[in-house]
Amino acid sequence: QVQLVESGGGLVQAGGSLRLSCGVSESIVSVNVMAWYRQAPGLQRELVAKISTYGNTNYADSVKGRFTISMDNAKNTVHLQMNSLKHEDADVYYCKAEGLRVRIGRRDVDYWGEGNEVAVSS
Repeated sequence: QVQLVESGGGLVQAGGSLRLSCGVSESIVSVNVMAWYRQAPGLQRELVAKISTYGNTNYADSVKGRFTISMDNAKNTVHLQMNSLKHEDADVYYCKAEGLRVRIGRRDVDYWGEGNEVAVSS
C-alpha cells in the first residue's frame, strides 16, 4: 500500500521558518500533482500550495511570498519551505498526491498523508 511520509513539522517562533517534506513510500510510475493542505480544528481543509510535475505552482493568497513549494521528480518528494511564519499559519498540514499511478496499467489515485502539526509561538 502506497503511503505518503511527511516530516518537518514542529514548534517555531513567529517570524521563523520551517520546512515540510513529503515522500512516496515506494517507487511509482507517475504522479500529476503534489500539494500541501492545512486544516484547523472544526474547519475545512484548505489548499496551501500545489505543484505539478511540470513545475507549475499555485499558492493560497495568504502564503504568497512567504512559502515556496518544490518537488524532486526523481524522488517523488515535495517540500514546503515556510518563512516568516505567523500565528495564523499554525495548523495541521497534510500532503496530497494527485493522480498517482503505482504501476503501469493501474488507474490514477489520490493519496493523503497523515498530517504534520505546525505550531507558532509568540
